[in-house]
Amino acid sequence: MKLVRFLYKDKVCKGVLEGGKVSCEGVTLSIEDIRILPPVIPTKIASVGLNYVDHAKELGMVAPEEPIIFLKPSTSVIGHKDTIICPSASERVDYEAELGVVIKKTARYVNAEDAAEYIEGYTCFNDVTARDLQEKDGQWTRAKSFDTFAPIGPYIETELDPSDLGIRSFLNGTLKQDSRTSKFIFDVPHLVEFISGVMTLLPGDIIATGTPPGIGPMEPGDEIVVEIDGIGRLVNKVGKGSAG
Repeated sequence: MKLVRFLYKDKVCKGVLEGGKVSCEGVTLSIEDIRILPPVIPTKIASVGLNYVDHAKELGMVAPEEPIIFLKPSTSVIGHKDTIICPSASERVDYEAELGVVIKKTARYVNAEDAAEYIEGYTCFNDVTARDLQEKDGQWTRAKSFDTFAPIGPYIETELDPSDLGIRSFLNGTLKQDSRTSKFIFDVPHLVEFISGVMTLLPGDIIATGTPPGIGPMEPGDEIVVEIDGIGRLVNKVGKGSAG
């Protein structure tokens, strides 16, 4: 089941998408008649670095013994077809296609075998990164946290096995990333257990599970697409900001 959050006649609504139609409170709407919004507004995004075997090989790095985690703020969230703004402070802004895990209920010290009970579903996520600032700062907060740096969507798929999904990114129609979640170093249940042992995850929070190899820069005027089997395609244009 695909859950969609959308704007219709200046009202924020939630519904179920099926066959190009959205059902909401007994009313059926065409997807062309609504504006799709981010499926959730998380209190935080718990992101994972270096979580694909092939990405570690690409970088010539040894797989980590524990998940490497960092946070992105809720203010960085945008939705499907919204514009990613490249800040003037950065000369290189990269795409990073990722599987997003949406938390259903408050999660603290969750065992991996119970993780599914705390997951509402899965969505597409783009961990936009100011790569030059990441290298300059030596830590990741500024590089990952600009407004518009967390595109999420377009939907939440509630009936999905995340263990072996194809994940791809396309820049201006050209395939850039192409891998599978079966190449995770740490699978979704492990991540839920590890992260909930560090911080309380609240309903609507996102775990961004890491990106496969093939990351690269975007320029104003580009279109970036994150595509995940069973979920769909998250599409965003890239623009240029005057501040930041």
